[in-house]
Amino acid sequence: MMFNFLFRNLLHVHGRYANLALLNPNKFQDFSCPIFVKYISTNSNEHSFTVSYLINSCGLSSESALKASKIAQFDTPEKPDLVVNIFKSSGFSETQISDLIRKSPKLLLCNPEKTLLPKLEFFLSKGVSSRDLAKLLCRRPNVIQRSLKNQIIPSFHYLSNLLQSSEKAITVIKNSPCILETYIGPKIDILRYYGVPEAKISTFLCHWPHSFLAKSDQFKEIVKEVKEMGISPLKIQFVLAIVAKRIMSKSHWEKKLDVYKKWGWSDKEVLAAFSKYPWCMIASVDKIMAAMDFFVNKMGWDSSIISEHPLLITMSLEKRLLPRAAVIQFLSSKGLINKKINSLTYMFECPENTFLQNSVNSYDEAPQLLKLYQEKLNSSEKAK
Repeated sequence: MMFNFLFRNLLHVHGRYANLALLNPNKFQDFSCPIFVKYISTNSNEHSFTVSYLINSCGLSSESALKASKIAQFDTPEKPDLVVNIFKSSGFSETQISDLIRKSPKLLLCNPEKTLLPKLEFFLSKGVSSRDLAKLLCRRPNVIQRSLKNQIIPSFHYLSNLLQSSEKAITVIKNSPCILETYIGPKIDILRYYGVPEAKISTFLCHWPHSFLAKSDQFKEIVKEVKEMGISPLKIQFVLAIVAKRIMSKSHWEKKLDVYKKWGWSDKEVLAAFSKYPWCMIASVDKIMAAMDFFVNKMGWDSSIISEHPLLITMSLEKRLLPRAAVIQFLSSKGLINKKINSLTYMFECPENTFLQNSVNSYDEAPQLLKLYQEKLNSSEKAK
């Protein structure tokens, strides 16, 4: 209490003299308050060594170094030097080390030989290259701060056993380092409970590991919702639907639902399209509008046809739909192709080589068709 009283009075006195100095600088030019100046000086230089080290040895900017010094402070370079040297010897570039320290300054305070080196050696021993390890840790520095015995090793072994491959486990970790910090067991059990085969679970985890970062209750709710849509857990569409629902908010779902309804789709048709190809609901509103406008207004198709072929919604207008449409319209004008809708949709959906072989090169007009096709492709490239 006494200190607070004295300190407030000190500030009050200092403030009065400072104000007088502003009014009459010549008279008060020698004014100083030693105690106050000492306090400011001590506070501003408290972590000067840390800041200097972070700038000169770790390559941080002055601003980043100052911010980092509030999280990690040290008075000597011995331990930080060991940490930096271990990263260098493990194949990290200076830029990567700088990035890593900027994101996680506390790494410079760790015991490098007991806590840092064993973790790096573990990843390297499992086949993670130095280059990939550096990228992984720069993306997610928290991983290296997790317990090797209680978190990293058990998580890696769980993934390896689940996927029946250390290589696949490494791929998953590189794609989503956070997976090592998350207990995914309950979510795997949920998928099994709803009848998703092990092979589909592995595919799910390998390609979309971020979906497993959801809370178990939220994940379960999504899986249950997809099951109630009537999508079979035995099909890959079940997994794709979970991914789609996981990354899309309810408001975005409703917004896209309204867009499809504006083009004449019923709720049943939207559900049918989503069940066939869940990515049709991930497409942006602008993409959906552009695709529907193209097929309904340019090609003259009924909008219900698109609900039966939802893959068409996600195709690039410039790189696929417009160039192929030019070829289709040319062949149609010459009476050279079957105008049945299934034949036409296949011409849009088939792979590039198949399209060129069946719809361009197999006709006498091949040179003209190829030129037309290339012109449309080139014009889309120039339009970027």
